[in-house]
Amino acid sequence: MRKHQEDSKPTVVECNGKLAAMGDALYAIGGKWKLRVILALSEGNMRFNDLQRSISGISARVLSNELKELEMNGFVKRIVYTDPTVIIEYELTDYSDTLDPVLSSLINWGEMHRAKIRSDARAEAGVTARAVLQ
Repeated sequence: MRKHQEDSKPTVVECNGKLAAMGDALYAIGGKWKLRVILALSEGNMRFNDLQRSISGISARVLSNELKELEMNGFVKRIVYTDPTVIIEYELTDYSDTLDPVLSSLINWGEMHRAKIRSDARAEAGVTARAVLQ
């Protein structure tokens, strides 16, 4: 990571610690689906099939694995109701609220990045069009 200030250079131990922390974070919430599952559950408790329908493109097997990993990492809680029939719901834990600043930052960065890519593509298209006309 580049430093923007004239601070002292981080030590190898500090860098390794930060890399380990980043690895832990990516393990817990990385991948294509985990944050989407968390965002879907932020709308409220859901049963498995409702959750699968709300996340376009996720298979039942993948959703099942993601829910198990999210539960193992303390973000999701599985609730089993047994009266009169068995109903299973998934809900976010209080611990999942710690992801709010991460999600906000990712959304803001994603919006900025999408605008940049579109702007770059328009600029490139303009250069290409001008080159063809000359």
